[in-house]
Amino acid sequence: MRIGMMADVYKPHVSGITNYISLNKRYLEQAGHEVFVFTFGDLDYKDDETNIIRSPGLPLADTGYYLNFTYSRNARRLLQTMDVVHVHHPFLSGRLALRYCRPLRIPLVFTNHTRYDLYAQTYLPILPDEISNTFLQTYMPAFCNAMDLVISPSKGMAGVLRRLGVDCHIEIVPNGVEIKRFVEYCGKDCRAEFGFKPEDLLLVYAGRVAPEKNLPFLLRAFAGVAEAVENATLLILGSGPEEADLKRLANELGLTGRVGFLGMVPYERVPAYLSMCDIFVTASVTEVHPLSVIEAMGAGLPVMGVESVGVGDTVVNNVTGFLAREDQAAFAAKLTRLCLDADLRKKMGQAGRAAAQQYAIERTTQIMLSHYERLVFEAEPRQHTLGVRLRGLFERIRQ
Repeated sequence: MRIGMMADVYKPHVSGITNYISLNKRYLEQAGHEVFVFTFGDLDYKDDETNIIRSPGLPLADTGYYLNFTYSRNARRLLQTMDVVHVHHPFLSGRLALRYCRPLRIPLVFTNHTRYDLYAQTYLPILPDEISNTFLQTYMPAFCNAMDLVISPSKGMAGVLRRLGVDCHIEIVPNGVEIKRFVEYCGKDCRAEFGFKPEDLLLVYAGRVAPEKNLPFLLRAFAGVAEAVENATLLILGSGPEEADLKRLANELGLTGRVGFLGMVPYERVPAYLSMCDIFVTASVTEVHPLSVIEAMGAGLPVMGVESVGVGDTVVNNVTGFLAREDQAAFAAKLTRLCLDADLRKKMGQAGRAAAQQYAIERTTQIMLSHYERLVFEAEPRQHTLGVRLRGLFERIRQ
């Protein structure tokens, strides 16, 4: 099969969606399929993988995003040769998929990776919630109905789509993770390599350092933990626009020396960092399917999180970790208990490692392939109708 992945942004931008596309592309190619990524960006950027098709766009400050409302001629022509197209952003890429692929009856798949309702509150606070919600309730149902298949990585996110008015069938397919890489490191002691002592109690967050991750809440909750657990250290793996503000907040809270900002860590080194830690922590409430949480579970870490869609779908409270209300005192109390109980951490870590197997990329790739194959099979008779053939001829002439 020729599979097209459409995304508003791709490498070198770092995000969960970028990682998802890159990983799935690699495993689909290993299964013998051709995979192309269609996106916008710097045409001079040198990719470390094949078949990345960029169209030019207007850079949006330093966000990594480029704005355009059309693809280049070559990108458009190549896109229209795909057997199936998988859309990962609904607004820009999604509209282009409908424009370029729908007339030729190329099957379209959409995965909703993002809590757009909460992102609007975070990045567009000047807009009343009613406006952003009204827009989503108007846009998302019609867009999803135009897709051949809508996928949610979690049941909780499917519920969010339902509340936005989406009434078409939603398939639950978890985003895959290369779990074996994290399991292989489980139990390895890398502390000396990174300058930590055996008696240090290491808490770790891995991900973007950005407003939607609720990291000020995490730091304030950790300040309470640090008073009760003298050997506790919080490590922040990642970078982003909020990094400088968080460093200032850590100083204000008296956490100098207790919080380590390690910056962007090469992805191949993340398993080693996780393996030396004791607890994975996150305060994000915007996750749809938190890959970093699943990776931590694969590495054998118990998880401390906030009750929310995504994290709540992944972490089983009192089994693979603790979930607390978005309340600093409640979060800090549960995290302190986890810090003080080594046996509980070990028990939850073992349960998490077992639970993480359901997200193995080998399993999720096969699930996704079965959906692709079904859609391609069902589309073939429709693609040979006279109207579609004439439309295809018109497209070739127009290009």
